[in-house]
Amino acid sequence: MKMQLIRNATVKLQYGGQTLLFDPYLGEKGSGPSYAGQEKSPTVPLPIPVEEVLAGVDAVLLSHVHSDHFDEAAQKRIPGTLPIICQTEDQQALGNKDLYNLFPVTDDIEWEGIHITRVDGQHGSGDVLGDMGVSSGFLLKAPGEPTLYWAGDTILTEDIKGFVSEEQPRVILTHSGGAVWGDGVLILMDEQQTLEVCKLAPESIVVAIHMEAVDHATVTREQLRNAAERAGVTEKQLLIPADGSMLVF
Repeated sequence: MKMQLIRNATVKLQYGGQTLLFDPYLGEKGSGPSYAGQEKSPTVPLPIPVEEVLAGVDAVLLSHVHSDHFDEAAQKRIPGTLPIICQTEDQQALGNKDLYNLFPVTDDIEWEGIHITRVDGQHGSGDVLGDMGVSSGFLLKAPGEPTLYWAGDTILTEDIKGFVSEEQPRVILTHSGGAVWGDGVLILMDEQQTLEVCKLAPESIVVAIHMEAVDHATVTREQLRNAAERAGVTEKQLLIPADGSMLVF
């Protein structure tokens, strides 16, 4: 398995003989909306050209269709013939964008030798959930590959704790920017929740992404690393890659 963090939650993954692109957010710096009234997002540029991001991609995997996960630039640049694997709830919205080669996931699917299981997320709490809607994570398995759990946009719920404890994925991809909505309601994992994932799966490698690219995030890479050091979580277990970084497992 080879993984490249592009920016935010956008990851290019080589897995099971296929190349998947997670949550493509391809616009130029400042081309999208501000989520906190501070700065238009994305707040940082892409580390590589869009053409390089899309080169060799066999399918897109979407956790949900918020504008920092599937923006207008991605909608324009993703070919309509490219398979898009998504949660069932987003099927109609994507169809309305003339992206017809859809593979909606209710529970799990087998796609080109990769078994993809949907894992429900919780994109916040209380009234904020009405704004956020449904968001999913996915567990990927393929022969000869380490299991990968991509948590997606979620806080750490009791159900996810139970899932991580039972499944013990080899690699866990967390959205750890601590983004907030409304009156400061947490809608992604923050430092404490990310470190709790590390404790729940001590033999797993946790890769923290969705950081330093949108203006409603509250946790920086440096803050997370400092919190990890204080908690005794090593750099070997918790990886915090920079945009453009390549990881091989």
